[in-house]
Amino acid sequence: MVSDRVGDFIIRLKNAGAINKQTVSVPFSKHVEEIAYKLKSLGYVKEVSKGKGPYEFEVSLAYDERGNHKIHGVKRVSKPGRRLYTPSAEAHSVKNGMGSRLISTPKGVLTDAEARKVRVGGENLFEIW
Repeated sequence: MVSDRVGDFIIRLKNAGAINKQTVSVPFSKHVEEIAYKLKSLGYVKEVSKGKGPYEFEVSLAYDERGNHKIHGVKRVSKPGRRLYTPSAEAHSVKNGMGSRLISTPKGVLTDAEARKVRVGGENLFEIW
């Protein structure tokens, strides 16, 4: 049993991309599925689909035209032992706009730019670039 589902999810994506794997099977959670769809809209993931069993789903990884994985790095900010929250004014960009910060808000999982736009803060999940 994994206690940090979000951390497990992003590390699975990063490690699968390091070995050029096409799909990753992930244990199902509505929160993790919402994060996967947000990563799809950002272009880090190609497709999110139902898995083989009822308690998992599949994520197809995105690669560029050279065959390089689009996820170069991830950093888990809020952890189970220490939750970090950020107001909308302090949700700054990652890597000078080349990356994204995902924030779990009352309006769903948003990027840093979307959180600033709708002026809502929340739990600072992770940074991805």
